[in-house]
Amino acid sequence: MMSEKRSLLIEIGTEELPPKALKRLSDAFGAGVIEGIRDADLHFGEVKLYASPRRLAILIQNLDLQQPDKQVERRGPAVKAAFDADGKPTKAVQGFARGCGVDVEQLKQIDTPKGAWLVYRSEQKGEATAALIPGIVQSSLDKLPIPKRMRWGDLATEFVRPVHWVVLLLGDEVLDGEVLGIKAGRETRGHRFHNPGTLYIGEPEAYAPLLETEGYVVADFAVRREAVRAQILAAAAEVKGTAVIDDALLDEVTSMVEWPRAIVGDFETRFLAVPAEALITTMKSNQKYFHLVDDAGKLMPHFITISNIASSNPAAVKEGNERVIRPRLADADFFWSQDRKQRLDSRLESLHSVVFQNKLGTLYDKSQRIERLAAEVAAEMGCDTGQAARAALLSKCDLMTDMVGEFPELQGIMGRYYATHDGENSAVAVALDEQYMPRFAGDQLPQGGVGQAVAIADKLDTLVGIFAIGQMPTGDKDPFALRRAALGVLRILLEKQLDIDLLETLRKACTTFRAQDVTRDLFPTTESSDETAVAVFDFMMERLRSYFQEKDYHIDEFEAVSAVRPVRPNDFAQRIEAVRLFRTLPEAESLAAANKRIHNILKKVKGELSEKLDRTLLVDAEERALADAVEGLSDEVNRLFDQRRYQEALSRLASLREPVDNFFDHVMVMADDKVLRHNRLALLHHLQTLFLRVADLSRLQ
Repeated sequence: MMSEKRSLLIEIGTEELPPKALKRLSDAFGAGVIEGIRDADLHFGEVKLYASPRRLAILIQNLDLQQPDKQVERRGPAVKAAFDADGKPTKAVQGFARGCGVDVEQLKQIDTPKGAWLVYRSEQKGEATAALIPGIVQSSLDKLPIPKRMRWGDLATEFVRPVHWVVLLLGDEVLDGEVLGIKAGRETRGHRFHNPGTLYIGEPEAYAPLLETEGYVVADFAVRREAVRAQILAAAAEVKGTAVIDDALLDEVTSMVEWPRAIVGDFETRFLAVPAEALITTMKSNQKYFHLVDDAGKLMPHFITISNIASSNPAAVKEGNERVIRPRLADADFFWSQDRKQRLDSRLESLHSVVFQNKLGTLYDKSQRIERLAAEVAAEMGCDTGQAARAALLSKCDLMTDMVGEFPELQGIMGRYYATHDGENSAVAVALDEQYMPRFAGDQLPQGGVGQAVAIADKLDTLVGIFAIGQMPTGDKDPFALRRAALGVLRILLEKQLDIDLLETLRKACTTFRAQDVTRDLFPTTESSDETAVAVFDFMMERLRSYFQEKDYHIDEFEAVSAVRPVRPNDFAQRIEAVRLFRTLPEAESLAAANKRIHNILKKVKGELSEKLDRTLLVDAEERALADAVEGLSDEVNRLFDQRRYQEALSRLASLREPVDNFFDHVMVMADDKVLRHNRLALLHHLQTLFLRVADLSRLQ
């Protein structure tokens, strides 16, 4: 018999919720409620989440009105312990029956592989959904990711913001219950200004249409977001510009309004003399405005703001926003003017006053270290070492400017502007910006060699230093963003195809710490430097594993290459691509199995391995054939390996499949004759050595 079903509406009405957390809170609330409903063994249909500044809501369609009845089985004592020698019930079984509310005779017996047991079976009546929902909602709210909860009035309840109303509507009936100290009802509230009164909800499906038509509230976050986007694009077209829509800002603005209206504002063209990044940052960060650019990509003297009201006097709203942004832009103009009165390199000494990390010295100390390391990286890359050293030395100077002090996110960007103003070499100026790239996942990489060298040196200095003081990441805690730094270095090396020995570069980074008085004690010996370099290298290899997995390489392909421990990430990439292509060959499976067999054999006989193969001891035709094939290929494939033509080398080695298969089919490797055994092991060792020039194919599944 099918259970009767109804739609359920849940709404929590609040004071304005934190904009940056709204979407996350909505998703978590919905997930928690659905989890609770599933745990209650209730079936349901489509789920719709709603989120606006003053509400979190969920619409669940076709929800069961009743839990299904369940068969409950309680296991009692074993039969042999339930009755004494005379067949009378023991105290154990009497107590069990009494606890179940039945006589011993009403218990059933089940037989299991471990013996016979007494059980009590009963039917548990399912509860009404209406009685379960308030608790499920409260439980979900209690689990929301809220770092700091607040109280209001004289209530003992806590939430991210004060709660003013709660709706729990199952079909056309209000559920009897309380959530966060508020008795549930069926009345919601409209827009704070356009329709602040209560609105009667007849049934759950009427919720969103009612709010939009009468309450001036677009409750659906996704619908509201697209409305905001469309209005921004339309408003930009009015002034013949293109709006630059940042997704994070779009989400935040969508979380701040219930009835969005886009308005174009203007500012004085004189402010365009200030670097565009500074103007854009103050518009986005301080005012949540969207900026516009012309056909050439140049910033226009306009902005778009999203109002939360449909004003009868939009000109006044426009004027108010212009009045607010003007002093912000004036501040940026002032900082730009003042900062240029002092050369960037004159700020070097002030870096002595800023601690990078207590045990790792100041920003001045860090600048000195990366100056030396960047020059060494640049030398290995074949680019100008003097420019790399200069850029590294100036790399942190813009942190001491007023503009970056006000807008930290402009670090590097303003360094480029100030260095250009000072007449620094253009490659040096660009490197000051590129040192921070990639700033986030998927961000662009440094384009210039000098910028790449400084970016690598800066990130490796941080990695080595933090590892040296024992503050490497643990679990999900990574306060120094070392995972991002490691992946950033790897992306630069791989995607810019830089043939750099990463392990040796890490050792050089350790050397720069040993050269400074403030950090010399971190590496008292060469061995301690090597230990840190290896630890950081291994940490970065774990990031490399994730990098290749995201590019759809199989984990066993990574393991096969990682086993031979290449120290140049670019070389690693060439090897793993060769392994991926090798496994598509018809010979691959057989040769991978053979490599696994060889690996297992040689692992057991390490003390019996001989480097020298004696051809006079090759008595079987199959072992002679294999030896001839290996010898015939050795010079050619080793030359290919030396040239890093791994794909060609593995393709040539694939021709060994037949002699290898014949060898294992007809030759006893572990012969009783010790001399023959050692010679055959030497042959396998030579074969394995060839394959290990690229990867350990025994790791392939």
